Amino acid sequence: MVSKDLLKGTLKTIVLKLLEEKGRMYGYEITKEVERLTEGKVQLTWGALYPTLHKLEADHFITAQEVSIGKRVRKYYTLTESGRSTAKEKVQEFLDFVAIMGQILNPKPSLNLG
Repeated sequence: MVSKDLLKGTLKTIVLKLLEEKGRMYGYEITKEVERLTEGKVQLTWGALYPTLHKLEADHFITAQEVSIGKRVRKYYTLTESGRSTAKEKVQEFLDFVAIMGQILNPKPSLNLG
């Protein structure tokens, strides 16, 4: 399992990337897709996911549409135009961060010819 601390800083990026790929998803679907993609190593809680979705919506990166399914109402999320560009930026920012962490955690031996 991935620690909550590590996940906290990447949750927006995860949600934006999934919505970029899938187009439209609802909360439970997001949690299940993350579990599937990570083979169960990442399990999103409602307490982490929904505040993130609300923040992304408040920042105008996603929109929500309520759809009635029988007696239930399901809220689907989609990226806005701003959200699409932010998704690309966030993914690149994270990939850069992973590369930098790799340099720190597994430094290449320096050649000391002196």
